[in-house]
Amino acid sequence: MVDPDGAGKAKLLIVGGTRESRGVVCSASYEARQYGVRSAMPIARALKLCPKAMCVPVPGKECSRISKAIRAVLGRYAPVVSAASVDEWYLDLSGTEAVYHDEPLRDTAHRIRAAVKAETGFRVSIGGGTNRLIAKLAVERAKPKPGTMADGVHVVAPGDEAAFLATFTLAELPMVGPKFQAKLASLGLVSVPDVLQRDIRLLRAQLGTRAADWLWDRAHGIGDTEVAGRGAQKSMSRDETFPVDLVTDEDLERELLKLVTRAASDLRKSGHAARTIVVKLRDNDFRTRSARRTLPEAVVTDRVIMSVATDLLRQLRRTRRMPARLIGVALSGLRDGPGADQPGLFDADEHLDSARDLAIARTVDRVREKFGARGIIPGALLKD
Repeated sequence: MVDPDGAGKAKLLIVGGTRESRGVVCSASYEARQYGVRSAMPIARALKLCPKAMCVPVPGKECSRISKAIRAVLGRYAPVVSAASVDEWYLDLSGTEAVYHDEPLRDTAHRIRAAVKAETGFRVSIGGGTNRLIAKLAVERAKPKPGTMADGVHVVAPGDEAAFLATFTLAELPMVGPKFQAKLASLGLVSVPDVLQRDIRLLRAQLGTRAADWLWDRAHGIGDTEVAGRGAQKSMSRDETFPVDLVTDEDLERELLKLVTRAASDLRKSGHAARTIVVKLRDNDFRTRSARRTLPEAVVTDRVIMSVATDLLRQLRRTRRMPARLIGVALSGLRDGPGADQPGLFDADEHLDSARDLAIARTVDRVREKFGARGIIPGALLKD
């Protein structure tokens, strides 16, 4: 997560309007924030809190120019850059370890930050984590605010999410607004640890299933992992949450086969092929892990996708063997799929589609088109 530092050099600065404006605050200097000024706050209220603040209108064209300049620098370092707003971006650096010679992510982030400053004149803060939620929270800790030791970069290492989240109040979590905060406070829920100590069944009874599950996931650090760029569809995914945690590798591989069968079929229906295969596991302690592999060519067939996905699942299980409550598979790096008459060019590589694989896949698709999704299924799933 990349976010520009502060609103400018003026000590008490509010960006978003003038003293006569009825608009809202777009940004404020750290000094103004110490008075309680926040983004999205009405200008009139902000000025009551901080009467000496200087108000300036948003320079739309200049903001757009600077945003594009920063985005151009970020695009040189990450294969996928997604804009959350005009001044926030998510970067997906997965699979780039070799490009940066396996240096620590913190070092890469500092080099990105230095490049943005050198080329645009603006400082940015960078937060790193295993998903978008952790990265967004990390970027707040990265900002070099007065009275802190922050240096513009904060990276949460895999496995440290729980300890990191335990330092936050619920009000600091994205999407927890004032009304929701008041509701939670009335139930004795003020910090993330407060939620972690509450039984999920009680939480559902108090907040409703949807809100309780959403809050439970956020308190456990569960958030979107996919960073999608602009334009055409970038990925497709399938996952399954089990009613009872699965323990054995055999059971997990059977569930993975179900998901791969669905995902590969949907991939071919969409007319795409995928270069990157990702497998996700959520253990019974709510820790979510993933592994991925990018192939030299895009693929579409069940055999190849399942072969790679199985390798990734076994890699995750070797690293940490716990009962699992969810498994998922995602196919990304989408390209146009092979045409009906395209020959198999990569028969020698077991992790690429062969002519035989493509012929079988087309036959399976025709059978399913005629008799439905269960018209033909892998033999390993027959007892289901």
